Order: sequence, then structure tokens, then C-alpha cells
Amino acid sequence: MADFDRGIKASLVTAVIYLAISVILSAIYQNNPLSMPDLISATGLAPLFLLRELANPSFVFPLLWQYMIRGIIFGAVFAVLYNYLPGVTSIVKGVVVSAFLWIVGAVWLVYVMPGWHTDGAATLIAVGLMVSLSSVSRALVSIVSALVFGALTGFLWDKFRGKESTGERKGRSVLLVSFIMGGVYSVLVAVGFLIDAVITREVPAIRPDFWREDILPMLVVFVGLPGWILARAAWKKTKVDKSGFKWGVAGGVMMALTGIVLLPGVLAIVGGVLSGRKPATEPSTAAIEQ
Repeated sequence: MADFDRGIKASLVTAVIYLAISVILSAIYQNNPLSMPDLISATGLAPLFLLRELANPSFVFPLLWQYMIRGIIFGAVFAVLYNYLPGVTSIVKGVVVSAFLWIVGAVWLVYVMPGWHTDGAATLIAVGLMVSLSSVSRALVSIVSALVFGALTGFLWDKFRGKESTGERKGRSVLLVSFIMGGVYSVLVAVGFLIDAVITREVPAIRPDFWREDILPMLVVFVGLPGWILARAAWKKTKVDKSGFKWGVAGGVMMALTGIVLLPGVLAIVGGVLSGRKPATEPSTAAIEQ
């Protein structure tokens, strides 16, 4: 079983460090808040230029919640993929995960937000990192910030004591995280869509000027939710030590096509592929025949 506690602890500590840096930068640049907009907007370091806002619970709690979500998502993904990542050290593995999540976030940004190039930096809590493509400078700062986040998480991973892992079907933990995240995203979007449909007593119309924003929730309901059910079936198969390859890949592709549930879909595909591999201790057919 993946060492979720270790991964989430390491990532949460990293998120707290990033939060502390944002406060320090605020204190330094509070007299000239426009001197570093690219750095702040691209890295997700909150613009706390007026430090008195730290005494305002309505400002602080959402900020802390944002960093907590980021840490939990990143830590969970890091934990489930750790044993399959390239690299000898945990720091390298952390950088690989952060690069992977940044790429997923960039695809999500382009696919889901057609006005990304004019809207400025976007906060992608869905992937556990900040991603910005609004300008070259912000994109570069965003990438560097993401890689540092991963490297620091990997460094802290080594500092926390891991628990002894028990044997399980490969990919089971990856499918579990995909199932949980996909359920949260899909259900929230589907509930909003269905409530709108019940209130208006009709399927919400697709407006010409906002066709993408209107059609994506429909995709989540009619494609993403069935894909999530298939991913759940794949995970249940791995619980009884069976391959979840077909269900995991099929469900992952369906979730990924919605755009909104891109990350859980990618994880479902990865988990399905991994679950289809024979355990290292499992004898081959040739060996059995001999």
C-alpha cells in the first residue's frame, strides 16, 4: 500500500513553507506591490501586501485551505507513483511528479479555459500546483516554482519515517486515488448540472458564446461519471488481485476526455496499465509448464 501519510506530510510541510515565503515577500514588497506581479501570480504566493489582512479570518482561512488542498493532492499523487518514478533519489522523483502535474495542469488550462491567454495566471488547485501560461515570464516562473515544490517534497519525504508496505496488486493505490479524486470532481459538477436541469426542467442550453463552458459539464455527467464507475470497477478488481487494465484504461480515457476530470483520468490509465502487469513473484506460464 502506498505510504500516503508520508507523502501528504511532506507535501503539506512544503505548502506551509510556500505560504510562509508569501508572507515574507509581502513584507518586503508591501510598499510597491506592482514590482513583482509575475513572480506572485505564477507561483501561487498569495499577494499579502497588506499584512493586516492576516488578522482577517475570511482572508486567511481560504488561503490556508487552498494550500492544504494543494499539499494533499500533490502528496497523494507523489505517494502512489513513488515506486514507479524514474530517478534514484526522492528529490528527482519529486521533480518528475511536479513536472508531470504541471503538464497536466497546462493541458487542463488550455482545454477548459479558452481565455487563458488573456485572463492572467490561473490557480489550478485541481492538480495541486500553480500553472500559468499567460506570458513567457509567468510560465517560466511557474515551471521553476513547481519543480522546486516537487524537489522540496522529495527532500522532506526522506526526512519522514516510512511505514512498512504490504504487498498488493500493482496500480491499486493509483486507481484508488483516481477513484476518490474523480468522484469528488465528477459529483460536484454533476450535482450542479442536475440541479440546474431540475430547476429549469430542461437540459441547460449550449450558448454560442459560452459553448465550451456549457458542454463540459454535460461531458462530465454523460461521459465522466460512467468513466468514473469503470475506474471504480478496475480498483475493485485489484482488491481481489485481478487485473483492472481494461476497465481502468477505458474509464480513464472517458474521464480525461471531459477535461475537467483530466488528472483522475490520467491516473486511472496509469493505474490500469500498472495493474495489468504480473507481479514479480508470479511464475510465468513457461515456468509452470516446466
